[in-house]
Amino acid sequence: MQVSDGRSADGTKEQQTEFDAEPILGVSHVTKSFGAVAAISDASISLHRGEAHGLVGENGAGKSTLVKMLAGVHQPDSGQITIDGVPVTLGSPAAARDAGIAVIYQEPTMFPDLSVAENVFMGRMPRQSGGRLDRDSMRRQVITVLEMLDVRLDPDRAARGLSIADQQIAEIAKALTLDARVLVMDEPTAALSAAEVERLARVIETLRARDAAVLFISHRLDEIFNICQRVTVMRDGRSVLARPAGDLTSDELVRAMVGRDVEHRQLTRGAIGDVVLSVDRLTQEGNFVDISFELRAGEIVGLGGLVGAGRTEIAQAIFGIERYDAGSVTVAGQPLKKGSPSAAMQAGIALVPEDRRQHGLVMDESIERNVLLASLASVTRRGLIAGELARETSKTWLDRLQVKYGRLSDPVTTLSGGNQQKVVLAKWLRRNPRVIIVDEPTRGIDVGTKAEVHRLLEELAEQGVAVLVISSELPELLLLADRILVIREGRLVREIPRAAASEESVIAAAAGAYTEQAA
Repeated sequence: MQVSDGRSADGTKEQQTEFDAEPILGVSHVTKSFGAVAAISDASISLHRGEAHGLVGENGAGKSTLVKMLAGVHQPDSGQITIDGVPVTLGSPAAARDAGIAVIYQEPTMFPDLSVAENVFMGRMPRQSGGRLDRDSMRRQVITVLEMLDVRLDPDRAARGLSIADQQIAEIAKALTLDARVLVMDEPTAALSAAEVERLARVIETLRARDAAVLFISHRLDEIFNICQRVTVMRDGRSVLARPAGDLTSDELVRAMVGRDVEHRQLTRGAIGDVVLSVDRLTQEGNFVDISFELRAGEIVGLGGLVGAGRTEIAQAIFGIERYDAGSVTVAGQPLKKGSPSAAMQAGIALVPEDRRQHGLVMDESIERNVLLASLASVTRRGLIAGELARETSKTWLDRLQVKYGRLSDPVTTLSGGNQQKVVLAKWLRRNPRVIIVDEPTRGIDVGTKAEVHRLLEELAEQGVAVLVISSELPELLLLADRILVIREGRLVREIPRAAASEESVIAAAAGAYTEQAA
């Protein structure tokens, strides 16, 4: 493999890569069905030594099923998987591991009370004569790998409390101690800060330099272009495009993913109305201090800042999930009882949480029941749920939000991430809220669904709903918000109106570089 960096005519970085003719990993025309549902109907992809290869597609395109095939969790119904040109059967996760394939998931699962080194060597810990664990050997090997990756992480510290980014590094270290040559990274940056994404990008470059192949799956197209040399697009269970990243534009990639042009039409909202939500000097020791702002009917306000700045805690305190030590919240001039989500709901506040799976949905329940969770009383008659009314109500909202599903009785786990997010939105919109707080509304969902969610939030504002959006994606805040409130280390440090908002101005305030003189 040869890589050369140069500059194109416009001065931008241009990367030219020549890969070996024989890929490390080849997937050729594989299919996979679950009953009558075809998850993958014709997928092909090849990974070469020293390559970071992007895999993109809408939720439900078949990416996750393909990853599970490579992990040995599912086996293809037809087609072929090869390693170094030799057909292989990945009949189990152990078989995939023995073939040199490692999968790093978005949220790795580690044993919290064991050390980083013990987690890296879980299931294969070296032993001394007499059967005692050889902790020194584990520690030395982990230190060697971490130094190679140029990452600082204490191998002796317990996994409990590690950030998602550090857990992923531990999983990468495990893969390297297993001599993995193919690393599959499934949405690895979804929960990472900008600095952590940069670190992961450097680690991927190190892996490439060691001739490993990286399959990088992300909905963030800027990361695909920054990290990957080639891109494969999946749509409706098929591989529809495979080209060098440098030969593609973002618009071309989006068009291939959704099969159409995605246009964002910003609605012309009416005049902003009266104050609906007022937050006055809200304080929660250790998380945020002296937070004050107002939210008006028909207005979208963005809450920006770095990960860990306290944005989610502020939202949870307003809604009553978290108690606060001082300050007050009023809705339409009426004080809101603190620490009471039911009082917040009665006052007309809705909260779409950051983690839809843990806090927004009951994953083992049906799609229908999840839609109705926040408003069961409206479909209850004499203490029992009226089945026909419940079905009609759920279907109405699912159709309105264009949710793709099989049967109302299917578990919500059967839906793609984007459709799960729509179910959470449907659950709250049924209550006709006057204030809706959405925390990371488009995390982990594809560009087509993201545009639909943005359009929905704008329509709500047009209808007079007050919308508070928390997002780590600055382009999202800049697109949606009438003004942006920047939180830094638990304090509201700047309010930026739409006309003055830019990525630079938000980042400067979030990082502490903003001064009144520089504004």
